[in-house]
Amino acid sequence: MKKKEEYIKIKNLSVSKVLYDFINEELLPGTKLSKNEFWSGFDKAVHDLSPKNKDLLDIREKLQKQIDYWHMERKGGKINLKEYIKFLKKIGYLKNVGPNFKIDTNNIDEEISQIAGPQLVVPIMNARYALNAANARWVSLYDSLYGTDIIESEETGAERYDPIRGTQVIRYCRKFLDKHFEIKNLSWIKITSLKVINNKLTLFKNDEKFFLKDNYKFIGYRNNPETPSAIILKNNNLHIEIIINPNAFSAKNDAAGISDIIIESAITTICDNEDSVAAVDAEDKVNCYRNWLELMKGDLVSKFEKKGKKYIRKLNPDRSYYTPDGRKEKLHGRSLLLVRNVGHLMQNPSITLKDGSEIPEGIMDAFITTAASIYDLNGKKNSRTGSVYIVKPKMHGPDEAAFTDLIFSKVEEVLKLKKYTCKIGIMDEERRTSTNLKECIRSLSKRVFFINTGFLDRTGDEMHTSMEAGTMIKKGDMKTSKWISAYENNNVDIGLECGFSGKAQIGKGMWAMPDLMSKMMEQKIEHLKAGANCAWVPSPTAASLHALHYHEINIFNKHKELKKRKAAKLSDLLTIPTIKNPKWSLNEINHEISNSAQTILGYVVRWIDQGIGCSKVPDLNDIGLMEDRATLRISSQHIANWIYHGICTKKQVLEILKKMAKIVDRQNISDPNYTNMSPNFDKSIAFKAACDLVFHGKFQPSGYTEPLLHFNRHIKKSV
Repeated sequence: MKKKEEYIKIKNLSVSKVLYDFINEELLPGTKLSKNEFWSGFDKAVHDLSPKNKDLLDIREKLQKQIDYWHMERKGGKINLKEYIKFLKKIGYLKNVGPNFKIDTNNIDEEISQIAGPQLVVPIMNARYALNAANARWVSLYDSLYGTDIIESEETGAERYDPIRGTQVIRYCRKFLDKHFEIKNLSWIKITSLKVINNKLTLFKNDEKFFLKDNYKFIGYRNNPETPSAIILKNNNLHIEIIINPNAFSAKNDAAGISDIIIESAITTICDNEDSVAAVDAEDKVNCYRNWLELMKGDLVSKFEKKGKKYIRKLNPDRSYYTPDGRKEKLHGRSLLLVRNVGHLMQNPSITLKDGSEIPEGIMDAFITTAASIYDLNGKKNSRTGSVYIVKPKMHGPDEAAFTDLIFSKVEEVLKLKKYTCKIGIMDEERRTSTNLKECIRSLSKRVFFINTGFLDRTGDEMHTSMEAGTMIKKGDMKTSKWISAYENNNVDIGLECGFSGKAQIGKGMWAMPDLMSKMMEQKIEHLKAGANCAWVPSPTAASLHALHYHEINIFNKHKELKKRKAAKLSDLLTIPTIKNPKWSLNEINHEISNSAQTILGYVVRWIDQGIGCSKVPDLNDIGLMEDRATLRISSQHIANWIYHGICTKKQVLEILKKMAKIVDRQNISDPNYTNMSPNFDKSIAFKAACDLVFHGKFQPSGYTEPLLHFNRHIKKSV
């Protein structure tokens, strides 16, 4: 039985002792804020903001009921989009679009404004993963290629070194260099040495000299110009380092002594307090906050053991080099760190207010993560421009975006920060945000640094909002539906119209299959073609490989092209992905439900039983998929919709859930911390939670999974 939480009374707040001690003893000392200043300001701000937070959630519920009734009155009939749009405007769901404007966000770091590249998302609860992500600014291309399915050979993943595979890696890298750092009249495959002579990179084939076609791409070197240990090149604002070490194992058969190519990879990283973590109480939240604080201080350390060896992880230093004319310079050694707070929905028992209610978790996150960032504002190791980058998820429409602006105005006031120090990233993942995106951006026009599409959450909200409209198409068909194409294009169109290019990020979503890098390289370049100057990847390896795409396409030139196309239509964006009288066989229906049920269970069992918020969950074909609450939302809402519209029965779904639970148990057989769900389903809190997400999915606020997950995780932690 978990020990009962101890609370400290301060002002009008009751604060969990573990959080209270963390704030007073670890967070505040380096901020120049006294305890009294912080708690007085925080207390007043929280009690001012909380009623507004509640009012906005009430509006969500009211609008949903009005939309439900509208569809129920037209049950079975074809939706007239003009009539539908008129109705949505009447109830305030759709806002009038104001005059054109450009965002006015200042003090943006170049990683946001000028450098297009991969973006990592990492659960902040895990210090080791967070450090790996922060350090993934620079990743070995040799290692990334050798360890993935991009290089085809029998030794993929084998511990024994395969020299043939190693040679294939080297040839792949030389082709990359030939394409983007062309040598006049010579291939990189044939060079025998590299030197810096008269401020120019000079490449040799034996005694014959050659030069880059574009010498401006040569940025610098390390060590001695005659015998450099590294050559630094740049293309499309992205750096690479050619490492020269003839004594290294990887350079054994290399005539030029090249031992590796280091790729500038994860340009930015989102340290996530939301969808990829399972933080339900003060103990969990302090874990998250402490890791973020130590990242901002620059002293986060993780000690761990792997295969019998002990390791220590800490933040990498900056990378020193000499410019071609011999001046000392540095390249930033770490990914620019952003922090994702939770949305407006959830409350947290870490703090209770004077009326006894729990604090809105997003408000608590705003104050504490920003206070931790003061350490970096003083040291400027992360943001050199003096900004704090907050990614704000799950906002519904312009009024909620304006509320976020108000929250951070209060934060800046209490923490004595210059107004607009806090920059906001808008997650365009809710239907009322994407249909009102321009006005959402306007509400945050002096703070916004990022907009991003999130297909999974957006689809989950699409299904929940339109639950009464009819039967949803299969999940796999969503990506080719009219609304999703309009959604993805609209995000880019509005971003470019509002002046994001060269100033802020336009992002696209996650590649969810971390083991299938060859497919990622084939497909994820489409995100750049669509106009994204950042896109999410699941690992440092994926970041290094996806970075190659940004050498292929100059995204800012692509933006100029895309500005000329016709804007996405609101009517397409509001086209609901339902199907009339589907002719699916029983096998088709069961297969679709099985796929969703298996991923739900695979994710939920780790979330509830072990507090793991992001998992690589094997699918029915044992292919590992990165799962978080967004994937859970879409799967649970989809089955809930099919039950509601009679495509399947609760009994049918329950039997499939039990069958899939046995498969999930088998897939986790090697995990010593795993608890089976079968055969005692009634005793498994995780199995019950998964069932609740499906069978009560229609009644969850906006289809979110957090309320039920948190409720059941609390139960699990208490037993």
